[in-house]
Amino acid sequence: MFTKLDPTDWQLIHLLQQNARASNATLARQLGLARTTVVTRLARLERDGIIQGYGLRLGSELEQAAVRAYCAISVLPRSTAGVIRALEKMVEVEEVSSVSGQFDYLAFLRCTTHEKLDDLLDRIGNLDGVKQTQTSIILNRKIDRRQTSVK
Repeated sequence: MFTKLDPTDWQLIHLLQQNARASNATLARQLGLARTTVVTRLARLERDGIIQGYGLRLGSELEQAAVRAYCAISVLPRSTAGVIRALEKMVEVEEVSSVSGQFDYLAFLRCTTHEKLDDLLDRIGNLDGVKQTQTSIILNRKIDRRQTSVK
């Protein structure tokens, strides 16, 4: 069951995306609400699966030092499950999404060097069931709504 979100819910979600460690009191102040109202809203958003958890973002120094890339992957019929299982075991593969178009999946990769990215791409390309890959290295992120200036 999808919960209808009002503008205040969206504002709360946006604030948490900027800083998931913000206290309920801080969130309440920013939203102009009572702290108990924020606690109630958060409980509802968590209960309804709108908020499934809280995580961390890497600092800009580590983020900028990483070699990041998107790898489009096309798989052979009936090979999907095995390819996904193999990708799950590769810690440099941070996210895999099924997509429409020429490729079946789009993977977000993060490595410490270009050499390690090259090795990772070889490992992905050599997986049983992978038909074709196409990779784009991220040069610079222009918009990232997940980043925060909170220190």
